[in-house]
Amino acid sequence: MVTLPEGKLYIDGKLRSAAGGKTYDNIGPWTGEVIGQAADASADDVNEAIAAARRAFDNTDWSTNRAMRYELMKKYRDLLYANREKLVHIARHEVGSAIGAAFRAQIDGALSGADRLIECFDQVHWEEDLGIRNENGYDTKRLVIHEAVGVVGAITPWNVPLYVNVGKVVAALLAGCTVILKPAPDTPLMGAIMGELAAEAGFPAGVFNVVTSGHAAMAGEMLTTDPRVDLISFTGSTAVGKLIMQNGASTLKRVFLELGGKSAFIVLEDAPNFPMTVMGSMVVFHAGQGCAYPTRLLVPKSRYDEAVKALEMAYAGFSTKWGLFDEPTCIMGPVISKRQLDRVMSYVEIGQKEGARLLAGGKVRPDKGGGFFVEPTCFVDVRNDMRIAQEEIFGPVLVVIPYEDEADAIRIANDSVYGLGGAVFGPTESAVRVCRAIRAGALSVNGGVSITGDLPFGGYKQSGMGREWGREGIEEFLETKAIGIRAS
Repeated sequence: MVTLPEGKLYIDGKLRSAAGGKTYDNIGPWTGEVIGQAADASADDVNEAIAAARRAFDNTDWSTNRAMRYELMKKYRDLLYANREKLVHIARHEVGSAIGAAFRAQIDGALSGADRLIECFDQVHWEEDLGIRNENGYDTKRLVIHEAVGVVGAITPWNVPLYVNVGKVVAALLAGCTVILKPAPDTPLMGAIMGELAAEAGFPAGVFNVVTSGHAAMAGEMLTTDPRVDLISFTGSTAVGKLIMQNGASTLKRVFLELGGKSAFIVLEDAPNFPMTVMGSMVVFHAGQGCAYPTRLLVPKSRYDEAVKALEMAYAGFSTKWGLFDEPTCIMGPVISKRQLDRVMSYVEIGQKEGARLLAGGKVRPDKGGGFFVEPTCFVDVRNDMRIAQEEIFGPVLVVIPYEDEADAIRIANDSVYGLGGAVFGPTESAVRVCRAIRAGALSVNGGVSITGDLPFGGYKQSGMGREWGREGIEEFLETKAIGIRAS
Protein backbone atom coordinates (compact mmCIF):
# COMPACT_ATOMS: atom_id res chain seq x y z
CA MET A 1 0.00 0.00 0.00
CA VAL A 2 1.29 3.46 -0.94
CA THR A 3 1.61 5.98 1.87
CA LEU A 4 2.05 9.66 1.02
CA PRO A 5 3.93 12.07 3.29
CA GLU A 6 1.90 13.83 5.97
CA GLY A 7 0.73 17.23 4.83
CA LYS A 8 1.62 20.14 7.12
CA LEU A 9 0.24 23.63 7.50
CA TYR A 10 2.40 26.53 6.36
CA ILE A 11 1.64 29.62 8.44
CA ASP A 12 3.73 32.76 8.98
CA GLY A 13 6.78 31.20 7.36
CA LYS A 14 6.69 27.95 9.37
CA LEU A 15 5.73 24.39 8.46
CA ARG A 16 3.82 22.92 11.36
CA SER A 17 1.07 20.61 12.53
CA ALA A 18 -2.47 21.75 13.17
CA ALA A 19 -3.47 22.81 16.67
CA GLY A 20 -3.37 19.80 18.96
CA GLY A 21 -1.71 17.72 16.24
CA LYS A 22 -5.10 17.02 14.67
CA THR A 23 -5.09 15.25 11.29
CA TYR A 24 -7.59 13.68 8.92
CA ASP A 25 -7.41 10.78 6.46
CA ASN A 26 -6.33 11.33 2.89
CA ILE A 27 -8.28 8.78 0.79
CA GLY A 28 -6.83 7.38 -2.46
CA PRO A 29 -9.33 7.28 -5.35
CA TRP A 30 -7.74 4.16 -6.91
CA THR A 31 -8.13 2.05 -3.79
CA GLY A 32 -10.66 3.79 -1.53
CA GLU A 33 -8.09 3.32 1.24
CA VAL A 34 -6.23 5.76 3.48
CA ILE A 35 -3.00 6.80 1.75
CA GLY A 36 -1.84 9.42 4.24
CA GLN A 37 -2.69 12.05 6.79
CA ALA A 38 -3.16 15.78 6.42
CA ALA A 39 -3.11 18.53 9.00
CA ASP A 40 -6.67 19.36 10.02
CA ALA A 41 -6.61 23.10 10.68
CA SER A 42 -8.67 24.56 13.51
CA ALA A 43 -10.39 27.94 13.44
CA ASP A 44 -7.45 29.27 15.45
CA ASP A 45 -5.02 28.02 12.79
CA VAL A 46 -6.98 29.76 10.05
CA ASN A 47 -7.12 32.93 12.12
CA GLU A 48 -3.33 32.83 12.54
CA ALA A 49 -2.89 32.46 8.78
CA ILE A 50 -5.13 35.45 8.07
CA ALA A 51 -3.32 37.55 10.69
CA ALA A 52 0.07 36.57 9.24
CA ALA A 53 -0.98 37.48 5.70
CA ARG A 54 -2.37 40.80 6.91
CA ARG A 55 0.87 41.68 8.74
CA ALA A 56 3.00 40.72 5.78
CA PHE A 57 0.99 42.93 3.47
CA ASP A 58 0.70 45.93 5.80
CA ASN A 59 4.15 45.91 7.40
CA THR A 60 6.63 44.70 4.78
CA ASP A 61 7.69 45.84 1.30
CA TRP A 62 6.31 42.74 -0.40
CA SER A 63 3.61 44.72 -2.22
CA THR A 64 6.03 47.38 -3.52
CA ASN A 65 9.29 45.51 -4.15
CA ARG A 66 8.55 44.15 -7.60
CA ALA A 67 12.12 43.09 -8.38
CA MET A 68 12.32 41.00 -5.22
CA ARG A 69 8.94 39.34 -5.91
CA TYR A 70 9.90 38.54 -9.48
CA GLU A 71 13.19 36.86 -8.54
CA LEU A 72 11.61 34.89 -5.71
CA MET A 73 8.76 33.64 -7.91
CA LYS A 74 11.29 32.47 -10.52
CA LYS A 75 13.07 30.53 -7.76
CA TYR A 76 9.75 29.06 -6.66
CA ARG A 77 8.94 28.07 -10.25
CA ASP A 78 12.30 26.32 -10.50
CA LEU A 79 11.55 24.35 -7.32
CA LEU A 80 8.24 23.22 -8.79
CA TYR A 81 10.10 21.89 -11.82
CA ALA A 82 12.74 20.23 -9.62
CA ASN A 83 9.94 18.35 -7.81
CA ARG A 84 8.07 17.30 -10.95
CA GLU A 85 8.27 13.56 -10.25
CA LYS A 86 7.04 14.03 -6.69
CA LEU A 87 4.15 16.15 -7.93
CA VAL A 88 3.19 13.49 -10.48
CA HIS A 89 3.28 10.87 -7.71
CA ILE A 90 0.86 12.94 -5.63
CA ALA A 91 -1.41 13.54 -8.63
CA ARG A 92 -1.62 9.83 -9.33
CA HIS A 93 -2.34 8.68 -5.79
CA GLU A 94 -4.18 11.61 -4.20
CA VAL A 95 -6.04 13.05 -7.21
CA GLY A 96 -6.65 9.68 -8.87
CA SER A 97 -5.07 10.79 -12.11
CA ALA A 98 -4.06 8.21 -14.71
CA ILE A 99 -0.44 8.55 -15.85
CA GLY A 100 -1.35 10.04 -19.22
CA ALA A 101 -3.34 12.78 -17.54
CA ALA A 102 -0.93 13.29 -14.63
CA PHE A 103 1.95 14.29 -16.88
CA ARG A 104 -0.23 16.55 -19.00
CA ALA A 105 -2.91 18.77 -17.48
CA GLN A 106 -2.21 17.87 -13.88
CA ILE A 107 1.50 18.71 -13.57
CA ASP A 108 3.10 19.86 -16.82
CA GLY A 109 0.16 22.18 -17.45
CA ALA A 110 0.72 23.74 -14.04
CA LEU A 111 4.48 24.08 -14.53
CA SER A 112 4.03 25.61 -17.96
CA GLY A 113 1.40 27.92 -16.48
CA ALA A 114 3.89 29.17 -13.89
CA ASP A 115 6.33 29.92 -16.71
CA ARG A 116 3.73 31.85 -18.66
CA LEU A 117 2.62 33.92 -15.65
CA ILE A 118 6.22 34.90 -14.95
CA GLU A 119 6.62 35.86 -18.61
CA CYS A 120 3.46 37.99 -18.37
CA PHE A 121 4.83 39.92 -15.37
CA ASP A 122 6.62 42.39 -17.67
CA GLN A 123 3.37 43.07 -19.54
CA VAL A 124 1.62 44.52 -16.49
CA HIS A 125 1.34 48.33 -16.54
CA TRP A 126 2.06 49.29 -12.94
CA GLU A 127 2.01 53.04 -13.60
CA GLU A 128 0.63 55.13 -16.46
CA ASP A 129 1.34 58.80 -17.12
CA LEU A 130 -1.75 60.33 -18.74
CA GLY A 131 -0.08 63.68 -19.23
CA ILE A 132 -1.24 67.17 -18.32
CA ARG A 133 -4.75 68.43 -18.81
CA ASN A 134 -6.21 71.79 -17.97
CA GLU A 135 -9.18 71.41 -15.64
CA ASN A 136 -10.84 74.19 -13.62
CA GLY A 137 -8.48 76.76 -15.09
CA TYR A 138 -5.15 75.14 -14.18
CA ASP A 139 -2.97 72.26 -15.35
CA THR A 140 -2.97 68.89 -13.62
CA LYS A 141 -0.50 66.08 -14.21
CA ARG A 142 -2.36 62.74 -14.03
CA LEU A 143 -0.98 59.38 -12.96
CA VAL A 144 -2.77 56.04 -12.80
CA ILE A 145 -1.23 53.54 -10.37
CA HIS A 146 -1.95 49.82 -10.29
CA GLU A 147 -1.16 48.21 -6.94
CA ALA A 148 -1.90 45.02 -5.05
CA VAL A 149 -5.40 44.51 -3.66
CA GLY A 150 -4.14 43.14 -0.32
CA VAL A 151 -4.80 39.79 1.35
CA VAL A 152 -6.16 37.05 -0.92
CA GLY A 153 -8.06 33.94 0.11
CA ALA A 154 -7.51 31.32 -2.59
CA ILE A 155 -10.00 28.43 -2.38
CA THR A 156 -9.23 25.63 -4.82
CA PRO A 157 -10.86 22.40 -6.10
CA TRP A 158 -9.78 18.77 -6.22
CA ASN A 159 -9.89 18.01 -9.95
CA VAL A 160 -6.63 19.65 -11.13
CA PRO A 161 -5.38 21.01 -7.81
CA LEU A 162 -1.81 21.98 -8.67
CA TYR A 163 -2.89 23.70 -11.88
CA VAL A 164 -5.48 25.81 -10.09
CA ASN A 165 -3.26 26.41 -7.05
CA VAL A 166 -0.51 27.75 -9.31
CA GLY A 167 -2.93 29.88 -11.31
CA LYS A 168 -4.13 31.68 -8.21
CA VAL A 169 -1.09 31.71 -5.94
CA VAL A 170 1.61 32.63 -8.46
CA ALA A 171 -0.53 35.35 -10.06
CA ALA A 172 -1.53 36.88 -6.71
CA LEU A 173 2.02 36.84 -5.36
CA LEU A 174 3.40 38.38 -8.56
CA ALA A 175 0.78 41.12 -8.17
CA GLY A 176 2.13 41.89 -4.68
CA CYS A 177 -0.70 40.38 -2.67
CA THR A 178 -0.27 38.04 0.27
CA VAL A 179 -2.14 34.75 0.10
CA ILE A 180 -3.90 32.13 2.21
CA LEU A 181 -4.38 28.96 0.14
CA LYS A 182 -7.23 26.68 1.23
CA PRO A 183 -7.06 23.46 -0.82
CA ALA A 184 -10.01 21.10 -1.25
CA PRO A 185 -10.30 18.54 1.57
CA ASP A 186 -9.90 15.69 -0.96
CA THR A 187 -6.49 16.89 -2.19
CA PRO A 188 -4.64 18.38 0.79
CA LEU A 189 -1.12 17.25 -0.09
CA MET A 190 -1.06 19.08 -3.42
CA GLY A 191 -1.63 22.25 -1.40
CA ALA A 192 0.70 21.33 1.44
CA ILE A 193 3.63 20.74 -0.90
CA MET A 194 3.28 24.30 -2.17
CA GLY A 195 3.89 25.46 1.40
CA GLU A 196 6.90 23.16 1.69
CA LEU A 197 8.44 24.59 -1.48
CA ALA A 198 7.72 28.15 -0.33
CA ALA A 199 9.64 27.44 2.86
CA GLU A 200 12.52 26.03 0.79
CA ALA A 201 12.47 29.08 -1.48
CA GLY A 202 12.75 31.39 1.53
CA PHE A 203 9.48 33.27 1.26
CA PRO A 204 9.14 36.13 3.77
CA ALA A 205 6.99 35.17 6.75
CA GLY A 206 3.27 35.53 6.16
CA VAL A 207 3.45 36.27 2.45
CA PHE A 208 2.09 32.83 1.60
CA ASN A 209 0.15 30.52 3.91
CA VAL A 210 -1.48 27.10 3.41
CA VAL A 211 -4.28 25.75 5.60
CA THR A 212 -5.71 22.28 4.96
CA SER A 213 -8.89 21.14 6.65
CA GLY A 214 -11.06 18.06 6.58
CA HIS A 215 -14.10 20.26 7.24
CA ALA A 216 -15.89 21.09 4.01
CA ALA A 217 -16.71 24.70 4.85
CA MET A 218 -15.10 26.05 8.05
CA ALA A 219 -11.90 27.54 6.63
CA GLY A 220 -13.62 28.83 3.52
CA GLU A 221 -16.34 30.54 5.52
CA MET A 222 -13.73 32.23 7.68
CA LEU A 223 -11.83 33.52 4.65
CA THR A 224 -14.96 34.76 2.89
CA THR A 225 -16.35 36.65 5.90
CA ASP A 226 -13.20 38.02 7.59
CA PRO A 227 -12.74 41.77 6.94
CA ARG A 228 -8.94 41.33 6.94
CA VAL A 229 -9.23 39.40 3.67
CA ASP A 230 -9.59 41.75 0.69
CA LEU A 231 -10.26 39.34 -2.18
CA ILE A 232 -11.51 35.80 -2.63
CA SER A 233 -10.45 33.76 -5.65
CA PHE A 234 -12.53 30.60 -5.87
CA THR A 235 -12.70 27.74 -8.34
CA GLY A 236 -15.45 25.19 -7.86
CA SER A 237 -19.17 24.66 -8.26
CA THR A 238 -21.61 27.41 -9.13
CA ALA A 239 -23.67 26.63 -6.03
CA VAL A 240 -20.70 27.23 -3.71
CA GLY A 241 -19.70 30.29 -5.74
CA LYS A 242 -23.08 31.85 -4.98
CA LEU A 243 -22.57 31.22 -1.26
CA ILE A 244 -19.14 32.85 -1.43
CA MET A 245 -20.65 35.94 -3.03
CA GLN A 246 -23.22 36.10 -0.24
CA ASN A 247 -20.55 35.68 2.44
CA GLY A 248 -18.36 38.38 0.92
CA ALA A 249 -21.17 40.90 0.61
CA SER A 250 -21.04 42.08 4.23
CA THR A 251 -17.46 43.33 3.78
CA LEU A 252 -17.84 44.15 0.04
CA LYS A 253 -14.98 41.83 -0.81
CA ARG A 254 -13.82 41.60 -4.35
CA VAL A 255 -14.78 38.12 -5.51
CA PHE A 256 -13.30 36.27 -8.48
CA LEU A 257 -15.15 33.08 -9.38
CA GLU A 258 -14.31 30.32 -11.88
CA LEU A 259 -17.31 28.03 -11.71
CA GLY A 260 -19.13 25.23 -13.50
CA GLY A 261 -19.64 24.48 -17.15
CA LYS A 262 -21.69 22.47 -19.59
CA SER A 263 -19.67 23.20 -22.68
CA ALA A 264 -20.66 22.26 -26.22
CA PHE A 265 -18.61 20.23 -28.72
CA ILE A 266 -20.09 21.23 -32.09
CA VAL A 267 -19.34 19.25 -35.23
CA LEU A 268 -20.49 21.11 -38.32
CA GLU A 269 -22.11 19.21 -41.18
CA ASP A 270 -19.15 19.71 -43.52
CA ALA A 271 -16.44 19.08 -40.92
CA PRO A 272 -13.48 17.17 -42.39
CA ASN A 273 -12.96 13.65 -41.01
CA PHE A 274 -16.45 13.71 -39.54
CA PRO A 275 -16.41 10.22 -37.95
CA MET A 276 -12.98 10.67 -36.36
CA THR A 277 -13.94 14.09 -35.05
CA VAL A 278 -17.07 12.67 -33.45
CA MET A 279 -15.02 9.86 -31.89
CA GLY A 280 -12.74 12.49 -30.36
CA SER A 281 -15.64 13.90 -28.34
CA MET A 282 -15.63 11.03 -25.81
CA VAL A 283 -15.57 12.35 -22.24
CA VAL A 284 -12.79 10.23 -20.79
CA PHE A 285 -9.75 12.41 -20.01
CA HIS A 286 -9.38 12.44 -16.20
CA ALA A 287 -12.81 10.81 -15.99
CA GLY A 288 -14.45 13.98 -17.28
CA GLN A 289 -13.56 15.91 -14.14
CA GLY A 290 -12.93 19.25 -15.78
CA CYS A 291 -15.02 22.40 -15.59
CA ALA A 292 -14.43 23.45 -19.21
CA TYR A 293 -14.69 19.91 -20.62
CA PRO A 294 -17.17 19.86 -23.56
CA THR A 295 -19.76 17.32 -22.43
CA ARG A 296 -22.58 18.16 -24.87
CA LEU A 297 -21.88 16.82 -28.37
CA LEU A 298 -23.94 18.66 -31.00
CA VAL A 299 -24.16 16.94 -34.40
CA PRO A 300 -26.31 17.73 -37.46
CA LYS A 301 -29.49 15.72 -37.86
CA SER A 302 -28.46 14.98 -41.42
CA ARG A 303 -25.48 12.97 -40.11
CA TYR A 304 -26.86 11.89 -36.74
CA ASP A 305 -26.96 8.15 -37.47
CA GLU A 306 -23.38 8.31 -38.75
CA ALA A 307 -22.31 10.07 -35.56
CA VAL A 308 -24.00 7.48 -33.33
CA LYS A 309 -22.28 4.62 -35.18
CA ALA A 310 -18.92 6.34 -34.82
CA LEU A 311 -19.49 6.72 -31.08
CA GLU A 312 -20.48 3.07 -30.73
CA MET A 313 -17.17 2.11 -32.29
CA ALA A 314 -15.20 4.59 -30.20
CA TYR A 315 -16.63 3.51 -26.86
CA ALA A 316 -16.30 -0.18 -27.73
CA GLY A 317 -12.65 0.37 -28.64
CA PHE A 318 -11.97 2.25 -25.42
CA SER A 319 -13.58 -0.29 -23.10
CA THR A 320 -10.27 -1.94 -22.11
CA LYS A 321 -8.11 1.19 -22.16
CA TRP A 322 -9.15 2.94 -18.96
CA GLY A 323 -8.67 2.40 -15.23
CA LEU A 324 -5.10 1.08 -15.70
CA PHE A 325 -2.81 2.49 -13.03
CA ASP A 326 0.54 1.50 -14.56
CA GLU A 327 -0.25 2.03 -18.25
CA PRO A 328 1.63 5.13 -19.53
CA THR A 329 -0.96 5.85 -22.23
CA CYS A 330 -3.97 5.63 -19.91
CA ILE A 331 -5.81 8.94 -19.51
CA MET A 332 -8.82 7.86 -17.42
CA GLY A 333 -8.81 6.58 -13.87
CA PRO A 334 -11.39 6.74 -11.09
CA VAL A 335 -13.46 9.72 -9.99
CA ILE A 336 -12.22 11.45 -6.87
CA SER A 337 -14.48 10.00 -4.16
CA LYS A 338 -17.45 7.83 -3.27
CA ARG A 339 -19.52 10.99 -3.07
CA GLN A 340 -18.62 11.90 -6.65
CA LEU A 341 -19.25 8.37 -7.85
CA ASP A 342 -22.72 8.50 -6.34
CA ARG A 343 -23.35 11.86 -8.00
CA VAL A 344 -22.37 10.55 -11.43
CA MET A 345 -24.51 7.44 -11.04
CA SER A 346 -27.50 9.53 -9.95
CA TYR A 347 -27.28 11.37 -13.29
CA VAL A 348 -27.09 8.08 -15.18
CA GLU A 349 -30.38 7.17 -13.54
CA ILE A 350 -31.83 10.62 -14.27
CA GLY A 351 -30.87 10.36 -17.95
CA GLN A 352 -32.60 7.01 -18.34
CA LYS A 353 -35.73 8.28 -16.62
CA GLU A 354 -35.76 11.34 -18.89
CA GLY A 355 -35.88 9.07 -21.94
CA ALA A 356 -32.34 9.39 -23.25
CA ARG A 357 -30.81 6.21 -24.69
CA LEU A 358 -27.75 4.82 -22.94
CA LEU A 359 -25.35 4.06 -25.78
CA ALA A 360 -22.37 3.00 -23.68
CA GLY A 361 -21.28 2.60 -20.06
CA GLY A 362 -23.45 3.66 -17.17
CA LYS A 363 -22.13 1.21 -14.59
CA VAL A 364 -19.90 1.22 -11.53
CA ARG A 365 -16.89 -1.03 -12.05
CA PRO A 366 -15.70 -2.61 -8.77
CA ASP A 367 -13.66 -5.10 -10.80
CA LYS A 368 -11.22 -2.25 -11.52
CA GLY A 369 -10.28 -2.04 -7.84
CA GLY A 370 -11.52 -0.83 -4.50
CA GLY A 371 -11.71 2.79 -5.61
CA PHE A 372 -14.31 4.87 -7.38
CA PHE A 373 -14.61 3.62 -10.95
CA VAL A 374 -17.42 4.63 -13.33
CA GLU A 375 -17.51 3.42 -16.92
CA PRO A 376 -17.12 5.89 -19.78
CA THR A 377 -20.76 6.72 -20.46
CA CYS A 378 -22.64 8.11 -23.44
CA PHE A 379 -26.29 9.10 -23.85
CA VAL A 380 -27.84 9.65 -27.29
CA ASP A 381 -31.28 10.91 -28.32
CA VAL A 382 -30.88 13.73 -25.80
CA ARG A 383 -32.92 16.94 -25.77
CA ASN A 384 -31.22 20.07 -24.52
CA ASP A 385 -33.96 20.63 -21.92
CA MET A 386 -33.09 17.37 -20.13
CA ARG A 387 -31.26 17.66 -16.82
CA ILE A 388 -28.35 15.62 -18.15
CA ALA A 389 -27.92 18.30 -20.84
CA GLN A 390 -28.33 21.28 -18.53
CA GLU A 391 -26.61 20.30 -15.27
CA GLU A 392 -22.90 19.77 -14.67
CA ILE A 393 -22.26 16.09 -13.95
CA PHE A 394 -18.46 16.32 -13.57
CA GLY A 395 -17.83 12.74 -14.58
CA PRO A 396 -17.23 10.60 -17.69
CA VAL A 397 -20.64 11.27 -19.24
CA LEU A 398 -21.22 12.58 -22.79
CA VAL A 399 -24.69 13.60 -24.03
CA VAL A 400 -25.41 13.75 -27.77
CA ILE A 401 -27.89 16.30 -29.15
CA PRO A 402 -28.93 16.67 -32.81
CA TYR A 403 -29.34 20.12 -34.41
CA GLU A 404 -31.06 21.35 -37.58
CA ASP A 405 -28.60 23.92 -38.93
CA GLU A 406 -25.82 26.27 -37.83
CA ALA A 407 -28.21 28.73 -36.22
CA ASP A 408 -29.83 25.90 -34.27
CA ALA A 409 -26.43 24.66 -33.09
CA ILE A 410 -25.61 28.12 -31.77
CA ARG A 411 -29.00 28.36 -30.08
CA ILE A 412 -28.53 25.01 -28.32
CA ALA A 413 -24.97 25.84 -27.29
CA ASN A 414 -26.16 29.11 -25.73
CA ASP A 415 -29.25 27.56 -24.14
CA SER A 416 -27.45 27.01 -20.84
CA VAL A 417 -26.87 28.89 -17.61
CA TYR A 418 -23.17 28.21 -18.16
CA GLY A 419 -20.66 29.76 -20.54
CA LEU A 420 -17.17 28.50 -19.80
CA GLY A 421 -15.68 26.60 -22.75
CA GLY A 422 -16.48 24.90 -26.00
CA ALA A 423 -15.17 23.48 -29.25
CA VAL A 424 -16.22 23.79 -32.88
CA PHE A 425 -15.05 21.58 -35.75
CA GLY A 426 -15.58 22.44 -39.39
CA PRO A 427 -14.22 24.67 -42.15
CA THR A 428 -12.23 27.34 -40.35
CA GLU A 429 -14.28 30.34 -41.47
CA SER A 430 -17.54 28.68 -40.47
CA ALA A 431 -16.15 27.39 -37.16
CA VAL A 432 -14.80 30.81 -36.18
CA ARG A 433 -18.17 32.38 -37.06
CA VAL A 434 -19.91 29.92 -34.75
CA CYS A 435 -17.38 30.57 -31.97
CA ARG A 436 -17.99 34.30 -32.17
CA ALA A 437 -21.69 33.66 -31.58
CA ILE A 438 -21.23 31.39 -28.56
CA ARG A 439 -21.40 33.04 -25.14
CA ALA A 440 -18.41 31.39 -23.50
CA GLY A 441 -14.95 32.37 -22.37
CA ALA A 442 -12.62 29.79 -23.97
CA LEU A 443 -13.36 28.29 -27.36
CA SER A 444 -11.35 25.93 -29.57
CA VAL A 445 -11.53 25.73 -33.37
CA ASN A 446 -10.52 22.40 -34.91
CA GLY A 447 -8.52 21.40 -31.84
CA GLY A 448 -6.76 24.73 -31.29
CA VAL A 449 -5.60 25.24 -27.69
CA SER A 450 -7.61 27.99 -25.99
CA ILE A 451 -6.56 27.28 -22.39
CA THR A 452 -2.89 28.01 -21.67
CA GLY A 453 -0.98 29.95 -19.06
CA ASP A 454 -0.68 33.12 -21.14
CA LEU A 455 -4.34 33.30 -22.20
CA PRO A 456 -7.08 34.70 -19.94
CA PHE A 457 -9.47 32.00 -18.75
CA GLY A 458 -12.90 32.44 -17.24
CA GLY A 459 -16.59 32.22 -17.93
CA TYR A 460 -19.72 34.01 -18.98
CA LYS A 461 -23.05 33.80 -17.15
CA GLN A 462 -23.08 31.35 -14.21
CA SER A 463 -19.64 30.05 -15.11
CA GLY A 464 -18.18 32.89 -13.11
CA MET A 465 -16.62 36.32 -13.22
CA GLY A 466 -13.10 37.58 -13.72
CA ARG A 467 -10.20 35.96 -15.54
CA GLU A 468 -7.39 33.65 -14.46
CA TRP A 469 -3.98 33.16 -16.16
CA GLY A 470 -2.16 35.51 -18.47
CA ARG A 471 -1.64 39.21 -17.86
CA GLU A 472 -5.32 39.53 -17.07
CA GLY A 473 -4.94 36.89 -14.36
CA ILE A 474 -2.29 38.97 -12.60
CA GLU A 475 -4.33 42.15 -13.02
CA GLU A 476 -7.30 40.52 -11.24
CA PHE A 477 -5.30 41.07 -8.05
CA LEU A 478 -4.64 44.79 -8.62
CA GLU A 479 -6.43 47.94 -7.51
CA THR A 480 -6.39 51.12 -9.62
CA LYS A 481 -5.55 54.50 -8.12
CA ALA A 482 -5.70 57.89 -9.88
CA ILE A 483 -3.42 60.74 -8.70
CA GLY A 484 -3.76 64.35 -9.89
CA ILE A 485 -0.78 66.69 -9.31
CA ARG A 486 -1.32 70.40 -9.78
CA ALA A 487 1.25 71.56 -12.33
CA SER A 488 0.46 75.31 -12.61
